[in-house]
Amino acid sequence: MAVYRRSYKPYTGALTATWTRWLVLFRYARRNLFRSKLQTVLFTICFFYPLLCLAFIYLAHNAGFLAQLGVAQGMISIDNTFFFHFLSVQGVLAFLLTAFVGPGLISPDLANGALPLYFCRPFSRAEYLLGKGSVLGITLSEITWVPGLVLFAIQAGFAGPRWTWNNLWIGGSLFLGSVIWIAILSLLAMALSAWVKWRIVAGALLLAVMFFGAGFGEAINAVLRTNSGFFMNIGMLMGTVWNALFRVEPDHAISVGAAWIALLVYCAICVALLVRKVRAYEVVR
Repeated sequence: MAVYRRSYKPYTGALTATWTRWLVLFRYARRNLFRSKLQTVLFTICFFYPLLCLAFIYLAHNAGFLAQLGVAQGMISIDNTFFFHFLSVQGVLAFLLTAFVGPGLISPDLANGALPLYFCRPFSRAEYLLGKGSVLGITLSEITWVPGLVLFAIQAGFAGPRWTWNNLWIGGSLFLGSVIWIAILSLLAMALSAWVKWRIVAGALLLAVMFFGAGFGEAINAVLRTNSGFFMNIGMLMGTVWNALFRVEPDHAISVGAAWIALLVYCAICVALLVRKVRAYEVVR
């Protein structure tokens, strides 16, 4: 049928609010996340340790059950160290989940030339990155600070208002420490996904940045007899920040302020890489 014979009518339905349009990307990317059985199983495993921590909190406030088990009541202590270990374990699981989920966020769009199709619609680069990054941000939140604050609230209910008031800073440390780690993992995974079009290679690079970066930093320290190599170890930098937030006595190889600055620099580099790569067109020389 000829074009002039078609009868075109404008859309008359309800319009989506502009600030919510990035949720379209989140909805479809989140749906693809659980199509993989491996990722679904790994996501489920991430809730085993919070359930174990919940059991420890219950035991700590059940003297009769502890007596039956022959365990002294003071042996189980729910304090800042308890929540520090919780975040440490969940942080490792968050990294493993990011290694599987993160590389598939942007690389398929670049490999198939889909970015012009996104940006010819009412999507800005910021909204595109927000929609893709929210998949990791919300998913990792569900296994880090969300169950952590639930455990803190349960402990507060058992221990009473006095304990809650004296330890309210633990909840803030749990939230802030989780958000920092989620931001670093999300930005790093998205930057690698944008610059490496092969999903498997991007996942391998994410593992290399963490593990080989730590090993290379140790080699620099051994050869040059300095502590500057620790700045290449993102895990150690994050551990230093967590130690300070939870007031755990660490062996500070570098200062807390230097660790904060290094993490912010990593985030800025990842943002710059994303801005450089995510665009509607690409000039190939």
